[in-house]
Amino acid sequence: MTILITIVILIAIIMALLGIIGAIVPNMPGPPLCFASMLTAYFTCPGTITLELLLWMLGLTIFVTVLDYVAPIVMTRLGGGSKYAMWGSTIGIIAGLFFMPIGLILGPLIGAFIGEILHNTDFVRALKVAAMSFISFLLGTGLKLIASLLMTFYTFVAMWNFGKHVIS
Repeated sequence: MTILITIVILIAIIMALLGIIGAIVPNMPGPPLCFASMLTAYFTCPGTITLELLLWMLGLTIFVTVLDYVAPIVMTRLGGGSKYAMWGSTIGIIAGLFFMPIGLILGPLIGAFIGEILHNTDFVRALKVAAMSFISFLLGTGLKLIASLLMTFYTFVAMWNFGKHVIS
């Protein structure tokens, strides 16, 4: 392997690992980074990833990325929530980063609850809205993490197979 291919493969590995982190951390493009890593492996390690698989993963990346932005709005609205609940959930996610890992789990729930209770003093309604916001956070994060892990797996398998082929 040439030094340039080695550098490109290292960049792809870094992108994949950052993509996994980005699947959990808000406002960091996890699945797109993992897809970029897989795309890099597709062009660097020829014959290890098919075009069909690459297109499926592109579709998955687009789906989970759009869902991540749409699900909180839809789920919070289904729970009867206001914009305050959505803002509270977002602030809760960011604040939760400082109290990992439990803060990342409880942050959106507490944030949505506080946001809704400030807007509407009905405790039961605020609790329902917070639960729906929390479910959407888990759904979006879970799907992004699964998609990122899947693409990282295919990237590493492609690099492994390419490396075995080059060495032998």
